Amino acid sequence: MAIREVLGLYRDLDSAVAAADALRDAGFSRSEFEVLSNAPYPEGTFGEESGIHRLFVFPLIGAACGFAAGLLITGGTQLSYPLLTGGKPLLSIPPMIIIMYEGTMLGALIFTVLGVLFESRLPWIGRALYDPRITQGYIGILVRTAPEREARAIEALRKANPEDILTESGNAGRQPARS
Repeated sequence: MAIREVLGLYRDLDSAVAAADALRDAGFSRSEFEVLSNAPYPEGTFGEESGIHRLFVFPLIGAACGFAAGLLITGGTQLSYPLLTGGKPLLSIPPMIIIMYEGTMLGALIFTVLGVLFESRLPWIGRALYDPRITQGYIGILVRTAPEREARAIEALRKANPEDILTESGNAGRQPARS
């Protein structure tokens, strides 16, 4: 099933919020459209629920992996090449702690970067409908929907008096909403 994209451009915040409400009233779920803006807006501005962020899990897993790798490297090396010196224990804990600490920090750092990329949905490989006017202050509402619902999405976006509506096949134009 192909997914079609429709982009509505709005000059101000109020009309963009009205477009998001019109889309919801037309039966579109919040996962079917997203807001594109050149400025950050607080969560909930466009009626979206606050998402569940799982970023804290990534550093914990990375730290555990790094700790295990550090323990494996130091312990494995000392057990593979035993060097008994003057009755001292084979596994010397103080030098092992340094390597395990460094492995823990390195694992936590790498997994944190990967977690940020994952939670931010980056990189998004694909081509999305976009208009350069969004970088000039316009607010875009990008709807991804089935082809049979594309006309309903355009009508819902028109209810909020957009500056312009773009589709994959070209410009749907600015037409006033029917009363």
